Amino acid sequence: MNVSSDNASPIERAPVAQQTVYSILFSIAFAHLLNDLLQAVIPAAYPILKENFQLTFTQIGLITLAYQLAASILQPVVGLYTDKKPKPFSQIFGMLFTLSGIVFLSYASSFSMIIISVILVGIGSSIFHPEASRISFLASGGKRGLAQSIFQLGGNAGTAIGPLLVALIVVPNSQYYIIWFVVVALIGLLVLSRIALWYQNHLSLRSTKKAVIDLPNLSQKTIKISVGILMVLIFSKFFYMASMSSYFTFYLIEKFNLSVQEAQFHLVLFLASCAIGTLIGGPLGDKFGRKYVIWFSVLGAAPFTLLLPYVDLFWTGVLSVIIGTIISSAFPAILVFAQELLPKKLGMVSGLFYGFAFGMGGLGSALLGNLADHTSIAYVYHLCAYLPLIGVIAFFLPNLKKK
Repeated sequence: MNVSSDNASPIERAPVAQQTVYSILFSIAFAHLLNDLLQAVIPAAYPILKENFQLTFTQIGLITLAYQLAASILQPVVGLYTDKKPKPFSQIFGMLFTLSGIVFLSYASSFSMIIISVILVGIGSSIFHPEASRISFLASGGKRGLAQSIFQLGGNAGTAIGPLLVALIVVPNSQYYIIWFVVVALIGLLVLSRIALWYQNHLSLRSTKKAVIDLPNLSQKTIKISVGILMVLIFSKFFYMASMSSYFTFYLIEKFNLSVQEAQFHLVLFLASCAIGTLIGGPLGDKFGRKYVIWFSVLGAAPFTLLLPYVDLFWTGVLSVIIGTIISSAFPAILVFAQELLPKKLGMVSGLFYGFAFGMGGLGSALLGNLADHTSIAYVYHLCAYLPLIGVIAFFLPNLKKK
């Protein structure tokens, strides 16, 4: 492995921590839980918004697209900027944007106001993720896969809890009850304040250290091709995930005549399985190599996604849990693989991959919503079943040496 020490930013001058700082890891994971819980309010509220405003599936897809674009376009920019000038308190401003979006959504009286609300939440997400992922990396003590899994577990847990709380608090009452989620944002501000103080102190202590950065023993061409492959895998994973997070409840309601609450609980099971898969993926990548985890987690979901449109309600629930567990194990491995390919650009890499993931999720939701309007929800699931087959290209990723 090569070592570089030239022109390093303050964050790059820090060698890998000798010990894993679990208090910070679990704090940033909890902050991720709160942040993604608030994001999850948006798709969880779709059945209510659809009924209140007589929305089409295309309009629902546009809501997701507006949110995801706001969350995706800014993330690489934020990451690139904070690579050069770390901002320990930036995540607090991100949470304030999210809080504002939740307030607007609870009072929204038109489609355009809904769009403004979700854009505010998207901006908050774009500010949160690059720096939060960097903090996870810094506190890992070298256990990068484990750290990223703990961080992602928080996010996936929040994504699973959000629809459950919406089903319990909002669905039985009214759209206005979304305002109660402001309490979650306030808790998030307190947690992020503590993390920001640690991060600021960390930067001060490490600012005089010389750079110790392990660079991959790969050509620039190989690195670029590898990043391209990882982006294609992100496309496959998040296009499929868009079909589940945005339209799974509608699929269950249409095919099995479930109530909104019953469908929401099935969505929660799927999202909970995603949290489990996320926790598994990182440590397995540390132990066996990230390439193999990525290959299995994307391509390995294909047999189950192909079966899903043809089974009854019971097996739909079972297969959705299996799919969620397998396919969600990919992202921690993909992100850490990318960070190890470009270790001098942690913020930019994190922002790029989070941003691209959000963008693909938004684009997928918009396109699939339009497709559902012109065909049916069932047809969408028949078509999306083939997406995980794209995972075969993970075979062409290089084998990075394990630390």
